[in-house]
Amino acid sequence: MTSQRESSSFRDNRGYVFWQDGTAYRRINSDGKVAYDQLMASGLYEQLTKRGLLVKHEEATLESDDAKGAYKVIKPTQLPLITYPYEWSFSQLKDAALATLEIQRVALEHGLVLRDASAYNIQWVDGKPQLIDTLSFDVYINGEPWVAYRQFCQHFLAPLTLMSHIDPGLLQLLRVYIDGIPLPIAAKMLPTRARLDFGLATHISLHARYQKSHEDSGRRAAASVSTVSLKGMLENLTRTVSKLKLRVSETQWGDYYNNTNYSDASFQEKKVITEEFLKGIKADRVLDLGANDGSFSRVAARLGANVVSADIDPLAVEANYVRVRERGEGLILPLLIDLTNPSPDLGWDNAERRSFTHRAKADVALSLALIHHLAIANNLPLEMVAEYFAKLAPHLIIEFVPKEDSQVKRLLATREDIFPEYTPDGFEAAFSKHYKIVQQREVKGSARVMYLMERR
Repeated sequence: MTSQRESSSFRDNRGYVFWQDGTAYRRINSDGKVAYDQLMASGLYEQLTKRGLLVKHEEATLESDDAKGAYKVIKPTQLPLITYPYEWSFSQLKDAALATLEIQRVALEHGLVLRDASAYNIQWVDGKPQLIDTLSFDVYINGEPWVAYRQFCQHFLAPLTLMSHIDPGLLQLLRVYIDGIPLPIAAKMLPTRARLDFGLATHISLHARYQKSHEDSGRRAAASVSTVSLKGMLENLTRTVSKLKLRVSETQWGDYYNNTNYSDASFQEKKVITEEFLKGIKADRVLDLGANDGSFSRVAARLGANVVSADIDPLAVEANYVRVRERGEGLILPLLIDLTNPSPDLGWDNAERRSFTHRAKADVALSLALIHHLAIANNLPLEMVAEYFAKLAPHLIIEFVPKEDSQVKRLLATREDIFPEYTPDGFEAAFSKHYKIVQQREVKGSARVMYLMERR
């Protein structure tokens, strides 16, 4: 049988991920035998999976080139979407950091240690952060320092600190520094109040100096660290991360639904129309583009669909995720996505981190109260918007917001109206090149129209 190696899985000598018949498997080489056997025999796997901190797997027997000669092949729980830390909200990254520290703490109790503390090893399962790299563990040797300490600080602590003390938009530095924000850079950016914090000073500023001194001398850090000291460091890291809060002012669209021309009745009717359209499609996977606080993502989730709830506004995504976490809404995955500049192909050969467009496939895309932002605020031709949406899903539920709507007037208040084709007829003509219109419904109490479309 034919199989294909995952393009992002090549840095670990102990194994890698590959695909066979549309299913992801992980190959474990002989180099990973000792650590894997201890993971399974020590009780760590059972405890972590029971607590929802490690993805479950089952051992598999396969006939393929990628399985040939392997010590083991395991089939992990299949995820609907792989996401990256620069697509998360502040609290998502913070929860992922705390989960990583807890996994490391529990691993020590079972004679193992995390040799990787990469944010990319954490994914969202039922709304919670889980470790997906079963080969991240190594046998713990008393006295050895935590080899993943610097990686944890670069992937988690540095971006969280910059988001907390400066601006949440600095999360996007992880697009440039895909192995985490270098600590010397983070240390230089920190404001005075952050430098006075003992935990941040220790794990970022002093850590950066220590790291540089060893790089300049060419000597490898080899200090012995007792188990007690290592546990103390983990407790201090946990306290430091836990104290970080998001300090930001109100963003432009963070309170969108409280500043609209919808009446309550119109808003509820829009939900009813969306639900009726979704029931006709019977979608398993929904992509809610411009989801804001996730109000309409929840309509889809109530019908049993897995929903990617994407928005450009960091506060809206943050509020959406906090609600998901508090209510246990595991079918909804909030993501920070700018559709005018979505996550691109990054890393080695531009294939290590795949673009959002490549990953985000669904049965239906929702585009509600969004088209005017794309077409007017960002000067995107309607046909180009239609062409892009058609790449993402075979069905589209879209709301047309005309020029007489207060939100469009708000966009046009400070600029010239250079959009003669932005009319109901122009919209239908542009989208009809890529879709056939199945249904359309007016939202009573407004001038807006909802469309159900099917890709040609």
